[in-house]
Amino acid sequence: MQVIVVTGLSGSGKSVAIRQLEDSGYYCIDNLPVDFIVPVVKSLEKRGQEKVAVSIDIRSRTAPQNARLELGELESLGVDLRVLALTASTPALVQRFSETRRRHPLTPLNRVPGDQTGLQEAIAKEREMMNFEDCFVLDTSDLSSATLRAWVRQFVDAPDSEMTISFESFAYKKGFPVAADYVFDMRNLPNPYYDPKLRPLTGKDAPVAEFLRGKPEVQEMISDIEAFLRKWIPSYRAQCRHYLTVCIGCTGGQHRSVYVAEELYRRFSKTAGVVVRHRALAAGRK
Repeated sequence: MQVIVVTGLSGSGKSVAIRQLEDSGYYCIDNLPVDFIVPVVKSLEKRGQEKVAVSIDIRSRTAPQNARLELGELESLGVDLRVLALTASTPALVQRFSETRRRHPLTPLNRVPGDQTGLQEAIAKEREMMNFEDCFVLDTSDLSSATLRAWVRQFVDAPDSEMTISFESFAYKKGFPVAADYVFDMRNLPNPYYDPKLRPLTGKDAPVAEFLRGKPEVQEMISDIEAFLRKWIPSYRAQCRHYLTVCIGCTGGQHRSVYVAEELYRRFSKTAGVVVRHRALAAGRK
């Protein structure tokens, strides 16, 4: 059983780290009181859970020495225990709290006269209380969220998360899709709609596919989109994206967009996690 304990200064990125661990297949518990770590891990082990991650912060560490005792007991159980401690410079933490407008956990809720505890004083107090011994310490001061997620994956030897790529056809006359990362317009291509024999069919039918396959500009459009996506998809994976939606539109969402979406799906079908959907057809067309 592997147990990852994420700790560190407030605002240093613990939430980002625990979300990445969850995406990497860990059973995650955020802000677990230290005294509960051992019984919770024992319970999860009995249930067959092999990968667990817990996040603890200063609110659950009133006695830092207790944390070492609890973690030592975990090690005695024979689990693969790894402690990741996140820290950051005071200017970086001040900027993050200012941007999120969140209260530091050590800032008093109900102040008494003469209490001078501000954000910087709270950060300094928490830094004094933290114990980074026997931890893997990571300074996140200048790290983007994507870089932190990538480093957390490396810390636990997790493989890159698979990204789902969706090719979705849609009809412009029914509105622009909201959840779209890329949108490509097929309305400039030859339209099978004007052939009475092809009008009642869709881009999934052989006669329509044969019609569009015989148009050089259609094949050139598909090849250009394919080349564009193959160039830029790796950068989305590097940003730890889990979903990429590519929308293909035409006037009615019946012929051209459906055919192009199907062709792109076919060309990318050897890539894991590729799906194809047709909005207009799902809404009631043949």
